[in-house]
Amino acid sequence: MTPDVLSLLAEPGAVRALAADRLPALAAEIRAFLVDRVCRTGGHLGPNLGVVELTIALHRRFDSPTDAIVFDTGHQSYVHKILTGRARDFGRLRQRDGLSGYPSRAESPHDLVENSHASTALSYADGLARVFALRGQSERYVVAVAGDGAMTGGLCWEAMNNIATAGHERLVIVLNDNARSYSPTVGGFAEHLRRLRSGDADGSMFGQLGLDYLGPVDGHDLAALDAALAKAKRAGRPTVVHVVTTKGHGHEPSERDEADCLHAVGVVDPDTGRPVKPTAATWTDVFGEEIAAIGETRQDVVCLTAAMLRPVGLAAFASRFPERVVDVGIAEQHAVCSAAGMATAGAHPVVCVYSTFLNRAFDQVVMDVALHRLPVTFVLDRAGVTGPDGPSHHGMWDSAVLPVVPGLRVAAPRDAAGLRELLREAVDVDDGPTAIRFPKASAGEDIPAVARVDGIDVLHRGSRSGLDVLLVAAGVMAGPCLDAARRLEAEGIGVTVVDPRWIAPVHPTLPHLAARHRLVVTVEDGNRTGGMGVQLAQACADAAVATPVRNLGLPRRFLEHGVRGELLAAYGLDGESVARHTREALTVGVATR
Repeated sequence: MTPDVLSLLAEPGAVRALAADRLPALAAEIRAFLVDRVCRTGGHLGPNLGVVELTIALHRRFDSPTDAIVFDTGHQSYVHKILTGRARDFGRLRQRDGLSGYPSRAESPHDLVENSHASTALSYADGLARVFALRGQSERYVVAVAGDGAMTGGLCWEAMNNIATAGHERLVIVLNDNARSYSPTVGGFAEHLRRLRSGDADGSMFGQLGLDYLGPVDGHDLAALDAALAKAKRAGRPTVVHVVTTKGHGHEPSERDEADCLHAVGVVDPDTGRPVKPTAATWTDVFGEEIAAIGETRQDVVCLTAAMLRPVGLAAFASRFPERVVDVGIAEQHAVCSAAGMATAGAHPVVCVYSTFLNRAFDQVVMDVALHRLPVTFVLDRAGVTGPDGPSHHGMWDSAVLPVVPGLRVAAPRDAAGLRELLREAVDVDDGPTAIRFPKASAGEDIPAVARVDGIDVLHRGSRSGLDVLLVAAGVMAGPCLDAARRLEAEGIGVTVVDPRWIAPVHPTLPHLAARHRLVVTVEDGNRTGGMGVQLAQACADAAVATPVRNLGLPRRFLEHGVRGELLAAYGLDGESVARHTREALTVGVATR
């Protein structure tokens, strides 16, 4: 079996046609293929190495897409992509116009759900099964493949509560138990799985809920997997198949990596798992250093994370203050509500999540934190355009959604020094919530201010007497705005560049600055609809400031995956594009008074 043969596996039917004695060779070839391709492009390596045999077994026993297979989360779907005819596309994995790193409905009819946020598959499965039954499609199975980390999310338990009594006859829940999501799986559920694996449990909680339970099954034994899945198909009622796998299985560097089993990698050496090129300090690194330093002097600071302690930069804090770090599992709602309880008791909680995942806890932000004016700081990693993880992971909603929350302040640092400063300001706030957002990128060089006016940093003052344009940069958009200013100044256009630092609510000084210019252009790497620019335009209108406000930001659509810099340029957020938009606005007379 070679990668050329893999490319001929255009449909799962080809896998079902293989003789059983050829399957181990197929599994070995898929594993070698994954190591080779993912180490070249970057992507989710460890999770997919762990599900090679499981995915082969699924496609041998179930007939996708007639049978609906939903992965939770979708980062474990690479083998599924290979077996459904996409091996030849892995050369452009997670690159713009290339293969997505998650299931993608645009790629294949075998991808039913673009499932890249955890804990949703069981709810999808319940809904699919109900409609199949209503339509008389009794021959169709529904299979939810859920990682044990995903099962720590509350939505899974809400779904199981309904599935247990719904009367589904052809619903199978495959529990992929590798004892970790990014980090080791936590909580009572993880302990229950450990007891099941060791044979110490007196029955499974699934059985007590009313579901059939099969397992534990060796997730790397093709014959055992096939037998378990065959039995689940015959059960005639919802059945949990507990499959025990090893994350990174068959690749020594992945198995050796105790941090996260090479969960998600950039371009790495396949023999060592180490980056091919040295990596510069990231925004996450800077945050990790600063929050650990804050923890030394602020005994009231407690950090919370949702199964991503290392990815959000809390490793150093956890090492120094283990009693002040809480990993709640993939349960953002609980993290935020628990933080509200901590703040009520006198602590200052710092909730560290990817920007896109805070969406899941918006109700708790509003009703449990803000309503009570509690001092909780939200640290939003991967804000703005994240790059190769695509539409589900771009952190483009926080800066448009959070400003509607009464009493909540949002900060956007432009550089590492600003992150350190604003983080300390945020945890000093004691009368309401704060949020601080930064991107998935290298931190780069600091950008000094030429002055600070009422808390607003002035980064550039025009070299000519006229005040034509005020460029308002949100956080990391300071660099493109300064680039644009240099281009415009060379054409004789007077430009002022300011960084508000706190982008919401609008600083009252900004409308006064706007009134002194012919045009205001706001630049942000968040959703343009409802973002900083819209808020500033409203503030200018409220202050009877007639200066037009032109807003540049991300469109109200789901953005594709690709290199972060390329995407920013494609959506008009590089220096050249900002200068062009500004020039056009002045030329057509939009800013004429």
